[in-house]
Amino acid sequence: MDGNFNENDISHVVAADKAHVWHHLIQHKPFETNDPRIIIEGKGMRVWDQKGKEHLDAVSGGVWTVNVGYGRESIAKAVYDQLIKLNYFAGSAGSIPGALFSEKLISKMPGMTRVYYTNSGSEANEKAFKMVRQIAHKRYGGKKHKILYRDRDYHGTTIGALSAGGQLERNAQYGPFAPGFVSVPHCMEYRAQWDLTGEAYGKRAADAIEEVILREGPDTVGAICLEPVTAGGGVITPPPGYWERVQEICKKYDVLLHIDEVVCGVGRTGTWFGYQQYGVKPDMVTMAKGVASGYAAIACLVTTEEVFDMFKDDASDPLNYFRDISTFGGCTAGPAAALENMRIIEDENLLDNCTAMGTYMLDQLHALKDKHAVIGDVRGKGLFLGAELVSDRDSREPMDEKRVQAVVGDCNAQGVIIGATNRSVPGFNNTLCFSPALIATRDDIDEIITSVDKALTKVFG
Repeated sequence: MDGNFNENDISHVVAADKAHVWHHLIQHKPFETNDPRIIIEGKGMRVWDQKGKEHLDAVSGGVWTVNVGYGRESIAKAVYDQLIKLNYFAGSAGSIPGALFSEKLISKMPGMTRVYYTNSGSEANEKAFKMVRQIAHKRYGGKKHKILYRDRDYHGTTIGALSAGGQLERNAQYGPFAPGFVSVPHCMEYRAQWDLTGEAYGKRAADAIEEVILREGPDTVGAICLEPVTAGGGVITPPPGYWERVQEICKKYDVLLHIDEVVCGVGRTGTWFGYQQYGVKPDMVTMAKGVASGYAAIACLVTTEEVFDMFKDDASDPLNYFRDISTFGGCTAGPAAALENMRIIEDENLLDNCTAMGTYMLDQLHALKDKHAVIGDVRGKGLFLGAELVSDRDSREPMDEKRVQAVVGDCNAQGVIIGATNRSVPGFNNTLCFSPALIATRDDIDEIITSVDKALTKVFG
């Protein structure tokens, strides 16, 4: 830490936080007798809390965001320079960083052509849902309006996004939800719904989507929204054959394919986008977290020219264009930060590092699995990995969530921050989650693995 805060300053900050801040995803009752954790500073892979304790951050800011690590002065300078020149103008007009980042982003996404700026992943997904609904009204008399989503996937916090959410505990107490959203089965082979394996399982899981389309009526289904790798639902990598079959089904029934890259986008899996691992050609792609590595708020909805053209015509109807605005989608800090973020990823070869370190970490997690019987499955892509804990390997009985959280807590006490599925999928909040920054080294990975090894030994013996 740089020493800019003395003990009295920190005490005041803690008191102000306890008195006034409503934290995300936290029950505040314990704060009546305990202090919340306040992160004071970050550098590289590490952060320091108000007590001066150093932590190795293995989850990139807690929610898979800080892809290039903390303390990047060049990003801060790019934001500063842009804000002095022009901080904001509504998205009905353009800006220099908005134009240049869109050009750079599209260069990494063959087949995609248009970027719509928003300020969060939830909002980006809402925009996509609105486009699907407006297309239904413009072209299909409002009938082809249904949007499919997958069990265990997650697409955001708004009522609309929760309507497309496959995590029942995240949805609990927030209904009723918007109509016209329909679930399809997950594709998790470890929790197989059919007595098949490998490619046969992948194709069968995709065929289940076709069954839902036929049940609902192909003339009523406008789009399907899927994560390339399911994130908060358990870090679920799709089985072979799955994505190819999904693409075929979408083309067969004229269903728009919307890929939610809010977590996987901008390098997390070792390619610029997760869908590029599987040869998918989407119609719409949403992204947020890693776009600027958390240095400024930015999210994007990217579409093909075909989708864009559905809203570009000379008809006399004044309602034909996409009548939507994102106020803070007009902030220039986001694209300015995103441009520099992307430059860093390119110049430092972080996609290659992500692939290499991801392979190394996956191997180390498999070694932990050989050592600890409570690890039932290890999976992931790039530096986006999960280890599912079970109480019995043969039956695959999920480990109790409290004991999973005990592992997280012990790692934290050691000075390593890891994640876990948490109050998301009833009975299956049992996966340890890892998403270290793309700058991670073998030494960083070793420290994470050692911490998990010690925690598993302490919690389970």
